[in-house]
Amino acid sequence: MSARNSQTKLSVYVRWRPPTQSESVDGLIEQQSCAANTGSLLSISVKQNVGNGRPWTSPPAYKAIFRQDDDNATVYSATVAPAIPQVLAGGNCNFFAYGHSGSGKTHTIIGYEFKNERSLGLCLAASRKLFEALESLNQADDELGLGIGFSLFELRKKIAFDLLNGRTECHIRQGSDGKTHIRGQTEVLEGGKVRVRPLSQRACWTFESFREELRHGLGKRAVGSSSVHDQSSRTHAVLRLEIVNRQLMEARDALVDRESELVPVGKRATDVSIEEQTKAVMRSAEGGWIPNPDYRVNQDRIDKAEAEKAEYEARVAAAEEDINAILSSSKTKCLGANMVFVDLAGAEYHQEKGAQAPLAKQTPQERQEGRQINTDLLALKEVIRAWSSNQPRVSFRSSSLTMVLREHFLGGEGGASAMIVTVSPADRQYSATLNSLKYGSLVGVASS
Repeated sequence: MSARNSQTKLSVYVRWRPPTQSESVDGLIEQQSCAANTGSLLSISVKQNVGNGRPWTSPPAYKAIFRQDDDNATVYSATVAPAIPQVLAGGNCNFFAYGHSGSGKTHTIIGYEFKNERSLGLCLAASRKLFEALESLNQADDELGLGIGFSLFELRKKIAFDLLNGRTECHIRQGSDGKTHIRGQTEVLEGGKVRVRPLSQRACWTFESFREELRHGLGKRAVGSSSVHDQSSRTHAVLRLEIVNRQLMEARDALVDRESELVPVGKRATDVSIEEQTKAVMRSAEGGWIPNPDYRVNQDRIDKAEAEKAEYEARVAAAEEDINAILSSSKTKCLGANMVFVDLAGAEYHQEKGAQAPLAKQTPQERQEGRQINTDLLALKEVIRAWSSNQPRVSFRSSSLTMVLREHFLGGEGGASAMIVTVSPADRQYSATLNSLKYGSLVGVASS
């Protein structure tokens, strides 16, 4: 898959979560950060508190390192707030939380206290600022009618679960247009219409309604027990915010209707052609196929069916053009702009050679889940490295995670992208923290 023409960078941050009381008693990782001699990136050095192991020091890779007492509001101000003007100017932005189980990814991206302003997750804090900006635009021109449409789904293995539609299973497919599509159940409607339900998008016109809808959707997310955390996220959660208006939402609904009308017409045209061609041949004495002298293909019947199909295909094309026209003729550049927040599944890890603290024993299910998660995260790292270095081909099809993020990477010009690596200060989780920092440093160096 071709990469985009203009180079876009991804900034990498580290966030240390506060230690629990028991972790403080057991011992904490020795850590320090320093600026490189040249450039603005930071390196980080960590060492186990127990034993005589050598410290590990990263190359300059991190844009900022957040301390244990930095709250969500501080992280938001540094990582996401600068992207708000870019989105309002039409840019698209991507934000990832990466880290091992129990390191604070979900707290960072989503937050657990929906009404504590300092504890709002990055996605909620960003949506609040967007709604404030959209309200000002709507007051200046009441014809804009801008709001936020959002979709929320989780990935487990190669299946997407639509959290806004009762965790409906969705299939991830690459369409004839080269884009990745997430499609839900196929429904047979009145008159033979067939509708493939797209991934749900819910339009909200106030921050309060969005917060409630998001809370309800997140309640459908699956969690499981890992060796590190009894409420670990064993799936990748993807939240997409898009600036929309009612006209755009109605046009997209119309496109789904036109596509459902096309399905039976297209099938009928195919059936007619097959039926006529089948009648035009017969079995020979030798068992082969020869022209049937007693039947002449009814080309008028075929042409009529094909003409009807072309008519309905034109309706689909017109519906697509309506959407493009709404986006291109909007009075504001922000219509259709996206912010994507990804709460990655808890990264699994292996025992470092010579590590002082042994890892907890994993169950077979945990090991299987861990292998799939690591496959996705490795693919994501390689995609980010290829994307950031503007390589001619980016292997988005390496995993379902990178497939569904394809359009967001390719449409990322004009906006910021960032990864927040969340880590634990607990000495007993040193191996997990070290592996997370190594992953982040590889991404940060590749993106610098």
